[in-house]
Amino acid sequence: MKEPVFETTMRVRYQETDQMGVVHHSNYAIWFEVGRTDFIRRLGASYKDLEQRGILLPVVDLTCRFVAPARYDDEVRIATRISEARGPKLVFRYEVRRAEDGGVLARGTTTHLWVDRHMKRINLKRSAPDIFEIISRGFPASRGG
Repeated sequence: MKEPVFETTMRVRYQETDQMGVVHHSNYAIWFEVGRTDFIRRLGASYKDLEQRGILLPVVDLTCRFVAPARYDDEVRIATRISEARGPKLVFRYEVRRAEDGGVLARGTTTHLWVDRHMKRINLKRSAPDIFEIISRGFPASRGG
């Protein structure tokens, strides 16, 4: 079964570009976060709700492959999906495309761990089954262990 994909659309702001009018590489990590936050919200949860319950999802690894430059005022689409969910580990996969022509700008991943306020790993399925149920809508059941 293929993972659900959620798209978030945004426009490149001037502040995100360098002197050449090209989006600075550091912004892609922020765009991944925008896509991930929107993904979780569309499933029916929010980072705010999770954190209020003492459930945190820190980034422990980030990759990004730059394919083509995004430029000021481009409309971009961030496609976000969960590619792995095992125990405390959750991996998101992203593809950033220019809306105008569908050209791929970047691809990347972020790896996260479900932890409590003390940064101790938790098994979300056992610790917060209701939240696990919401998040599991974003990935096939066979990977949700």
